[in-house]
Amino acid sequence: MLAHLVPAPLVRIFARPYVAGGEMQAALDTAGALLAERRVVSTLDVLGEDVKRPEQVLHNEATYTRLIRAVAEDPRFAKKAERPTVSLKPSAFSIEADKKKAFEPIRRIVERAQAHDVAITVDMEDHRWTDVTLEQSVALFEEGFDVGTVMQTRLHRTEADLQRIPPKMRIRMVIGIYPEPAEVAITDKAAMKTRMLAYSEALMARGVYVEFATHDDACVESFVRDVATKYPDLSEVQMLLGVPRTALQGRVMEGAIGAALPVRLYVPFALGWDDATAYLRRRMAESPSMALLVLRNLLRRER
Repeated sequence: MLAHLVPAPLVRIFARPYVAGGEMQAALDTAGALLAERRVVSTLDVLGEDVKRPEQVLHNEATYTRLIRAVAEDPRFAKKAERPTVSLKPSAFSIEADKKKAFEPIRRIVERAQAHDVAITVDMEDHRWTDVTLEQSVALFEEGFDVGTVMQTRLHRTEADLQRIPPKMRIRMVIGIYPEPAEVAITDKAAMKTRMLAYSEALMARGVYVEFATHDDACVESFVRDVATKYPDLSEVQMLLGVPRTALQGRVMEGAIGAALPVRLYVPFALGWDDATAYLRRRMAESPSMALLVLRNLLRRER
């Protein structure tokens, strides 16, 4: 609820550390700086989902096409291992009730990405998208495309869904940020994080590449020390742009905890600030302390 009390203009100010500007070049420059200064790689995402009009779908497809070409042609990312991946949300590509329609433009994007040697991650949204996203992402991967997707440990179904993931596919493991009804999800975050470790190990034991995404220091350390060391070269740690965990990230990359793993930051950018505002409100809802910080700053300004 706190997230909705914060005025939109203040959310935009607060968004600056978490969103790489309002244009594509700003996102590319952020990714370039992360790589040059800290050896941290990125995944780039164009903020915008739940489209309402056909022209928005066309605009999003065109934007991702330009982004893929820009990533491939940027000399800062000449090495494949250092090149940003590209993340997208299915609801940015369909206004149809049939969610499978979203994967028609997504397939075209994936084909262009493959031609430019850029990896794609299909993000997971609320539980209404789970079946189609898993089905279509796995199908694209099995056709030979470099496509990964996301699994959310809050959902009751996720343990069974692990069996749907083929070896060598990429899976970003998260607790999930979408509010879900009790019949489909748990609400205990400690249990969600325990599941992250167990589900990640189950996938890695079958040869799946796990992108372990959390800012919980203890959870990251447990994963690196107790899980990742058993399965060399099958994982990385992912975090959000703007979240102050640079010391932990350095320890992960240096092997100070256990296995030395790559660290990748989620770098979103917004071509419209309404999309950036919606993104920040979701993050605030996930972490009420962020919303409290914004409200305190607002009260100080009023005083």
